[in-house]
Amino acid sequence: MNSAGGDRGKRLSATALLPGLPQLLRGQLLAGLSLMTLALGMLAVLAVGFDRVLATFTAGRVDHWIAFLTLAAMLGLAWWLSAVWGRGRREEDASAGASGWAIAWREFKKNRPAVLGLYLMVALYLVTLLAPYLTSYDPTEIVEDILSVRHLAPSGEHLLGTDKYGRDVYARILYGARISLSIGFIAVVISITLGTLVGAASGYFGGVVDTVLMRLVDTLISFPRLVLLITVIALFEPSIMVVVVVLGLTLWPSTARIVRGEVLSLREREFIEAARALGLGSPRIILRHIIPNVMGPVIVAATLGLGNIILIEAGLSFLGLSVQPPTPSWGAIINDGREFLLQAWWVSAFPGLAIVFTVVAFNLIGDGLRDALDPRLRM
Repeated sequence: MNSAGGDRGKRLSATALLPGLPQLLRGQLLAGLSLMTLALGMLAVLAVGFDRVLATFTAGRVDHWIAFLTLAAMLGLAWWLSAVWGRGRREEDASAGASGWAIAWREFKKNRPAVLGLYLMVALYLVTLLAPYLTSYDPTEIVEDILSVRHLAPSGEHLLGTDKYGRDVYARILYGARISLSIGFIAVVISITLGTLVGAASGYFGGVVDTVLMRLVDTLISFPRLVLLITVIALFEPSIMVVVVVLGLTLWPSTARIVRGEVLSLREREFIEAARALGLGSPRIILRHIIPNVMGPVIVAATLGLGNIILIEAGLSFLGLSVQPPTPSWGAIINDGREFLLQAWWVSAFPGLAIVFTVVAFNLIGDGLRDALDPRLRM
């Protein structure tokens, strides 16, 4: 008892000094460095943007309050996880009774590129939420004296320079990340949900249902995706909601094919036969027994599809068919700078790099999940 209490006291003392320190002292390098980086990053944001943090209570803007709650939540999470992480059995001792998802997580952590992609993804979403604390510039404000501030090169005052209207490129990239990542996330949720339901119904019922649904999938896949998107969006006034719905409703066929293939093998398994013998209805079997067993490939498809959707949205923004000015998005920022690539390369280069790093991060996560969730690769 005294030994346990003493260990707990030492752990809490170390946590009070710096989150992640107890894990580092126990040799848990990944956990310790992750928590320490999170805590130090949030403290750095608090120190650099302290005036903007204080302004949250007077400005009353929603995005400032979101940033404040994110900052407070991440700091609290870092200290709490540092205090409780690793108190139970050691991972190697508990591996014999671990669930399939726990085993997959352990395999995922062994894939260093995938872990790097996960860190990049978390950092990207934190940056979007903390944007009001990371810059003092308004991404849509156009100053009166444009000639004196347009196309300024990267400097201490403007980290990534300014565009043709004198707007800070760094601020526009930060706020543009909100648009690109939000559109990607919501569109993936729509496409994955629809594709999973269609694929599960097609594979489970078979026969006429399978034929009709798969011919619909084949028809949608046969159309050039970009042409289909441009045609549909051209029929409506371009807006964030239209882009999200159109992307979500046109990108589900590939997921439906993946799910159908998995369901065709699952529907003949013993536990499905047992569910039928018990008199369970088809909707309940599909929702309670089929879909949970195909979530591995679905998660991989969602991760890989998110990067693809971000690229498509950037292309639509570049063509002027997505988010309309002055709202920033990465594709629109690149379009703003394409006429000035020689004298103001930074306007298009930096949002282009943001797209590259984001897509690479999601692809690395998708590859890591595919390897971790495939039991054949662990044999």
